[in-house]
Amino acid sequence: MNPPTSTIDTAHFRYVLGHFATGVTTVTALDPASHRPVGLTVNSFASVSLRPPLVSFCVSRDSGSWPVMRTADRLCVNILGVEQRAVCERMAAPRVDRFQGLDWELSPGGAPVLAGVVAWVEGAVEAEHDAGDHVIVVLRVHHLHGQPDGQPLLFLGGRYGRFTH
Repeated sequence: MNPPTSTIDTAHFRYVLGHFATGVTTVTALDPASHRPVGLTVNSFASVSLRPPLVSFCVSRDSGSWPVMRTADRLCVNILGVEQRAVCERMAAPRVDRFQGLDWELSPGGAPVLAGVVAWVEGAVEAEHDAGDHVIVVLRVHHLHGQPDGQPLLFLGGRYGRFTH
C-alpha cells in the first residue's frame, strides 16, 4: 500500500512550526581521515532517554558534513549562547571553513567543544532513522557540561532571540 500523498503546503508547514521555539546547536566532530574539525547547525535537538542517556538531532539528507561526521567516534552537540548567532550562521554556511577564527577545545572523548557555549553534550552515534528529507540521529551520551548562568540562543518564527524572565 502506498502512503497518501501530502497536500500540506511547505511554506505553510514551516510557518506553523515556526511558532515553536527551539534552541540552537552546532554539532561538531573531528574528521577521522584528516583530523580537522567539521560541524553543522542543528535546531532539532532533543532529550530522548535518561536510562540509557540518549539525545537526538535531525540532519538534512543534503548535508555535505554529515557523511564525514557520522564516521567519527564521538560527536559534540554545542548548545549556543545568545551572543553566538554568528557561530550559528557560520556553521550553516556552505563551502566555507566553518572553524576559521573560532576557538575550541576537545571534549573528553575527542570532539570539538566551541568556546562560549552554554552547554555541551558529547556522545557516540547509537542509531540513525530515516525521516523524509532528514535523518534522525540518536547519540548515546558519554560526557556533558553546562554553564551555571548560560543564556541560550533561541529560534522562533524565523528570528533569533533570548528568553527573558
